[in-house]
Amino acid sequence: MAKIPKEAYELSDAEKRDLTQLIQQGRPLPEKYRFILFEDKREVELVWNGKTRDVCTTVLPFQSLEHVDEPRKEAPEIQSDLFDTRGRQLKGWTNKLIWGDNKLILSSLKSGALRRQIEDAGGLKLIYIDPPFDVGADFSMDIEIGGETFHKEPNLLEQIAYRDTWGRGADSFIAMIYERLILMRDLLAEDGSIYVHVDSRLNSSVRLVMEEVFGKSNYRNEITWVRAASHNDATDQFGKVKDCIMYFARSEKAHLNIQYVPYSAEYIDAEWRKLPSGRYYKAENMLDPRGSMKFFDFHGTVARWRATPENMEALWNAPQTEVPDSHGRIKLGKDGNPIKRCRIMFLDEMLGVPLSDNWSDIAYLAGGSKEAAGYKTQKPEALLERIIKASSNEGDLVADFFVGSGTTAAVAEKLGRKWICTDLGKFAIHTTRKRMIQVQREAKDAGKSFRAFEVLNLGRYERQAYLNVGGRLSGKQKEQALAQKEREFRDLILRAYRAEPLEGEPFFHGKNAGRLVVIGPINLPVGRLFVEEVITECRKRGASRVDMLAFEFEMGLFPAVLDEARQKGIDLTPKQIPPEVFDKRAVEKGQVVFFDISFIEATPRYNKKDKFTLQIELTDFSVYYTQGAAEAAAASLKDGKSQVVCEQGQLIKVSKNKDGIVTRETLTKNWTDWVDYWAVDFDYMSRREIIKVAKDAGTEKQAADAPEGSAKPPEGLNPLSGSAKPPVPTESPTEFEERWTGSYIFENEWQSFRTRKNRDLEFISAPHTYTQAGRYTVAVKVIDIFGNDTMVLVPVNVG
Repeated sequence: MAKIPKEAYELSDAEKRDLTQLIQQGRPLPEKYRFILFEDKREVELVWNGKTRDVCTTVLPFQSLEHVDEPRKEAPEIQSDLFDTRGRQLKGWTNKLIWGDNKLILSSLKSGALRRQIEDAGGLKLIYIDPPFDVGADFSMDIEIGGETFHKEPNLLEQIAYRDTWGRGADSFIAMIYERLILMRDLLAEDGSIYVHVDSRLNSSVRLVMEEVFGKSNYRNEITWVRAASHNDATDQFGKVKDCIMYFARSEKAHLNIQYVPYSAEYIDAEWRKLPSGRYYKAENMLDPRGSMKFFDFHGTVARWRATPENMEALWNAPQTEVPDSHGRIKLGKDGNPIKRCRIMFLDEMLGVPLSDNWSDIAYLAGGSKEAAGYKTQKPEALLERIIKASSNEGDLVADFFVGSGTTAAVAEKLGRKWICTDLGKFAIHTTRKRMIQVQREAKDAGKSFRAFEVLNLGRYERQAYLNVGGRLSGKQKEQALAQKEREFRDLILRAYRAEPLEGEPFFHGKNAGRLVVIGPINLPVGRLFVEEVITECRKRGASRVDMLAFEFEMGLFPAVLDEARQKGIDLTPKQIPPEVFDKRAVEKGQVVFFDISFIEATPRYNKKDKFTLQIELTDFSVYYTQGAAEAAAASLKDGKSQVVCEQGQLIKVSKNKDGIVTRETLTKNWTDWVDYWAVDFDYMSRREIIKVAKDAGTEKQAADAPEGSAKPPEGLNPLSGSAKPPVPTESPTEFEERWTGSYIFENEWQSFRTRKNRDLEFISAPHTYTQAGRYTVAVKVIDIFGNDTMVLVPVNVG
C-alpha cells in the first residue's frame, strides 16, 4: 500500500480518538475533517440544510400533445421539401414548449433521445431563467371575467412545487436551483452561456452556487437591472428598485456579441456639433498618445500622428462632407492645414456606448402594456432581446426552463432563434401557446419566416421520480416511508369519496355503489400508462365499471383512453379530486364533491354546395370546478367589499354592502364564458404519436436500473469537490428506437382564442375542404380560463 503523506493526516491523539468513536457510532464527521483528511481546494463554499450533490438521472420519453404551425399563404419554393402544400412545416427543427417538472425535463433532455436533435441544431447556446423567487406568487393568477377579477389558487401539483421550492425558505430554493443548474450546465454547449435572474434576497447565494457549478473562472458579470424608479414605501431601508442577473459562461469558448446603447443627451450637447442638415459631428484627436509613432508632415502639419501616412491620406481623400473648413474627413484650421483634432466623425455612424453591467434604460412592464399577459413577474421583451442578442446568433438554440408568460419564446422567435421552453404550470403553457400563435400570425402577415412549435409533456412517469420521500434514508427506509405516505393518502381520499376500502387488494383501493375505485398518485398527473394498467387490471378481474380519482390528468389524455376502455367493455369514469379533501371537517360532514372532467359538444356543419367542405361549431362546454365557499366568503367580507369565488362550475361575485347585506351575482352566465381557447384538427388520426425510447430498455427498465432514488454524482462533477469539469463519456451512447404510443398528435389547423385586448371568440371554425371522400375523425380541443384542456372526437363523412 502506498504510504500516505504525513501532512494529509496531521491529527492529535484526541482527534484520532474522537474520529474513531464517531465512525464506530455511525455519526457524521465534523466539517473541519473534510479539509484535514481529504484534498479539498475550495476556499469558499455555500452550505445549506440537506445539501447533496446527487442529481436526477431519470430519463423519460417526451410525448407530443399538439403541433402548431400557422399555415403560410403558399409553400416556399426554395424549401418545398420542408413544407406541405399549405406551407405548414414538415421537416427541420420544431420549437418545443414542454409541460412538466423541469428537473425531469432537464434530465431527459440531457440523456434522452432529444439530445441528438439538440446537438444537430448546433447545441444549446443560451439559457435564461427567471426562477420563482417571488414567494407566494409562483402559480396563482388573476382571471378577468365579466369585468371582475377571480384569483385562481395553484392546484395541488403546483402547491407541491411551491412547497419543494420554498418549504424550508432559502434552503429549499437553493437546493432546488442547485440540482437544476448542474443539469443545465451539462446540457449547455461548450460555447454556451447562462443568465439567472434573481432579486436582492438571493443574489449572493445564487452567485456562490453558480461559481461552484460553473467554476469561478466562468463568471462574467452580475448585471444590475434598475427596473423601476424609487419607491415611496422605504421606511427603515432604501427603496428596492433593482434585480440582479448572474451571467456565467459554460467555458472560455463562450462568445459575447457586444451591445451598444445610445449616447446621453448631455454627452451629445457637450461633445458634438449640429450641422444645418441636422447631423451631428465632432473632430477626434489624431495625435499619438504614447509618442511611439514617427513624426511626418501631413499636408502642412508635422506631428506624431497615431495613424500611418496611408491611413491619414485615406481620410484626406474621403468624399467631401458638409462640415465647414474641411477636406474629406479632415478638419482644417484657419491656415488651411490639418489641426490636431482633425478626424471628422458623425454621430449617426457611431455604434454608441458599449453596454456595461448596469442596465437602467429598460423599464419594468406596466400592467397596461401591449406585452402584458397578466403575470406579476413578467419581464419586458426588451430585456430578453438584449440578452438573446448578446449571447446567441440567428439560428442558435436558446432555452428557458421557467418560461412563465412566454417572453423568452416570443423574443427568440422574433429574432430568428430556435427555442425550448418549459413550465410546470398549465396556465403558463397555455399563455405561452396563445402568445406564440400570435407571433406566428404577425410574422405571417409581415411575410417573415417562422418555425412551427409543438406542445410536449413527459410520458410514462415513474412514481419514484415524483413522490417526495427524501432525506438521508436507506433504500428500505425510503420504501417504508413511501408506503406509509401512500396508505395515508388513500385512506383520506376514500373517506372523502365515501368508498369502502378493499383490504388485501393489490391494485384497486375501494368500491362504491358497485363500482371499483382506484386512486391516482398524489404528486403527478395521471397519464396513459396508469390508465392502461387500470384497464388491464379490470380485465383480469372481469370488472366492467371503475371510477378513477386524481388531482390532475395529463394534458391530451382524453377522450382517447376513454374510447379505448369502452371498446374493451369497461365503463371508466375519471373524477377530479377537489382540494377540500384535506379539510377534515368537510370530509366528516360529507361535503366533499368529486367532479367529472369537463364536457365538450361540437357539431359538424356541412356545406350544402360542396360535399367536401365543412365547418365545426362549438355548441356546449361545461366544467365543475370549486374553489372557496360562497358562504365562507360572505362571512369574512367587510362591509362595502366583494370577492369572486368558484362554486360548482360557476364564478360567483359575493358582495356585502355598507349595511351588511350580502348579494350573489353569477359572472359565468353562459357556457361560453368558460372558454378561453379552442382549436380544431380536421383529420386527427393522420399523424401517429411516436416516442423514442432506449433500445431493449423501455421506461420502466431504465428507472429500475437507476440507482436508488436516482441519486448518483452528476457527470463531470467531482463527488468531493463539486468542481465544474466537462462530462467524460464512460460508456457507449444509448441507442433509441421509435414506438407508437397508441395515440395521435393534435395538428392545430384552426383556432380562436381570447387575448387581454380582445375578449371575443369565434364559435364556428373556418371552412375546411377535404381532398378525398371518406370518413374522418375531427378532434376539437377546448382550453378553459384556468388553462386546463379537454378534447372530444367528432366523426364526419364527406364526399
